[in-house]
Amino acid sequence: MSNTSHRHYPAKPGDVYLFATCLVDQFAPEAGLDTVRLLEREGIRVHFPEAQTCCGQPAYSSGYPDEARAVARQQLDLFPRPWPVVVPSGSCAAMIRHHYPSLFADEPTLAERARELGERVFELSEFLVHVVGFQHNDAVEPCTVALHTSCHARREMGSHTTSTALLRGLPNVKLVEQAHAEECCGFGGTFAIRHPDISEAMADDKVQSLRATGAGLVVSADCGCLFNIVGHAAKQDERAGNAKPTLPGEHLATFLWRRTGGERS
Repeated sequence: MSNTSHRHYPAKPGDVYLFATCLVDQFAPEAGLDTVRLLEREGIRVHFPEAQTCCGQPAYSSGYPDEARAVARQQLDLFPRPWPVVVPSGSCAAMIRHHYPSLFADEPTLAERARELGERVFELSEFLVHVVGFQHNDAVEPCTVALHTSCHARREMGSHTTSTALLRGLPNVKLVEQAHAEECCGFGGTFAIRHPDISEAMADDKVQSLRATGAGLVVSADCGCLFNIVGHAAKQDERAGNAKPTLPGEHLATFLWRRTGGERS
């Protein structure tokens, strides 16, 4: 269960670190850049340690704690100043905040450093709502969107509540809820590789639920889920001969930037 309801939220800082995540860095750089733009517009200086890599979750969730620990160890030295660490993925934020301390349970010094780092880790929507107090004018044209929140983000970070708050704070955005919103999309990191048939069936259910909302766009703050859902829908479109995607998707950072006066570069 999420323990974010008991978190202490600081005043809006002058500086933050960005932990971009592997998927943003390699496959969705626009989401990372739009995260930076959103924060800089609030008067916050964003620092990006270039030596950052993976959070270690793929190894950790696959049952390889030693390999996950080796990856996590490399991240502990990257955020030396007492600034918040903003992560545009609830899944990766949950890994650092909740699981790094247990990875180093047998190394007290590193465990304490991991706990200190975890206290400074904020998922993007959480940071915008509880620290920044995000509030901007919305674009004029109305739109209807559905939100998908990853399992880790929902259960360990409570990100579904803050993502919902951001979307409902835009007066020209109609947020519609999918049936079984709390259910997994079937991605689950290496789960989709280890159990492709089960994963595909889960993705079918998720795409069907999202299409049934009538939303013109699916928004998510987690790229893995977003790629899985939109990619699965695109394959269905291809088989059906649809020239345009029937279920396009957008990362929350990009959606917020675009709706509140930013321009895509």
